[in-house]
Amino acid sequence: MDKLLIRGGRQLRGEVLISGAKNAALPELCAALLSDRPVTLHNVPRLNDVTTMLKLLRNMGVAAERNDNGTVHLDAGALHTPEAPYELVKTMRASVLALGPLLARFGKARVSLPGGCAIGSRPVDQHIKGLQAMGAEIVVEHGYMVAGLAGGRRRLHGARITTDMVTVTGTENFLMAAALADGETVLENAAQEPEITDLAEMLIEMGAKIEGHGTRRIRIQGVEKLGGCTHGVVADRIEAGTFLCAVAATGGEVLLRHGRADHLDAVIEKLREAGAQVEAVEEGIRVRSQGRLKAQSFRTTEYPGFPTDMQAQFMALNVIAEGTSTVTETIFENRFMHVDEMLRLGARIQTDGKVAVIEGVRQLSGATVMATDLRASASLVIAGLVAEGETLVDRIYHLDRGYDRMESKLRGLGADIERVAGRAEHQP
Repeated sequence: MDKLLIRGGRQLRGEVLISGAKNAALPELCAALLSDRPVTLHNVPRLNDVTTMLKLLRNMGVAAERNDNGTVHLDAGALHTPEAPYELVKTMRASVLALGPLLARFGKARVSLPGGCAIGSRPVDQHIKGLQAMGAEIVVEHGYMVAGLAGGRRRLHGARITTDMVTVTGTENFLMAAALADGETVLENAAQEPEITDLAEMLIEMGAKIEGHGTRRIRIQGVEKLGGCTHGVVADRIEAGTFLCAVAATGGEVLLRHGRADHLDAVIEKLREAGAQVEAVEEGIRVRSQGRLKAQSFRTTEYPGFPTDMQAQFMALNVIAEGTSTVTETIFENRFMHVDEMLRLGARIQTDGKVAVIEGVRQLSGATVMATDLRASASLVIAGLVAEGETLVDRIYHLDRGYDRMESKLRGLGADIERVAGRAEHQP
């Protein structure tokens, strides 16, 4: 099992290219199911979840080719099996995104209940509730969502859908399903993330009629058929935020090419308050940091608030910052699993339910730590970059699910980091 060996204490300097967003690429790959015409996606990141999704699509009968430049060519014209089996999606919660497109185009689907990171409950009941409002019949049996159309209907029909909570994947599923439904669908309490806006723009390029994406209310007028398109995946704001935190923690100066500062307002505001210099430039985002920063308290919430996907990485900055900070996690109940591993590095953190109190220390010391989920992995890498001595991060398969060659990009910025295989024990 691969691990990352990090020798800390180096500042980061140079340029790094921000990859396409995982959370945009996965639903956009599923969107190709809506059409029998070819779809081309550019800027698709090289991630394990993307590889899994391509396997899933091929298993359905989709022709899918990926080249080394981040371009994926898809053709769902000969799709023959509207099913997402457990053995292909057990490690990836995004499998639920196949449900809406398959129902919309074929009127039936059999999709395994999703897997993924163990960071808390991710119920699919909101997906089922919304699609039922559009005329779907869905039962859950033997670990699968088995779906068809009620009353012998040929297509889903428009509906007003109000979810009990803001759900990103739910909003994406409803967007895709409504694109081919009869009549108008109105999504209330819709998620506003940039990845949803990017998906909506792709669907519009395919011929969908969508208004209001990026707001709490989205209107979709269903069309009879969607065509193909060529679309570039939006830059990954969480990867960009992770590198921003890494530079802020280690010190140095880095240009994040293709980074979108307007997608990271809440994170950038906290970084500036901590003492880092962050500015939007024509090429992306430039960040500078020197000396010990000031700890910042924050509370995670839905976009455009502070993202839960950046909580662990910013905590890695707080543990070596000056002062005491409070971090409140409101989205997932198990998203402090990185805390115990940070304690092994010398951090001072106390947790009580959804709240973590961090007392900043001047120096961390290297140790062997274990990644527990995707963003926890990134936080431990950042902590290892500033720790004295060697840090070995185990179970980095979590990291590979959401970051495109992170160690290579960090090495290009001057970090002393390498991927090692088969090292069962290590004494830093």
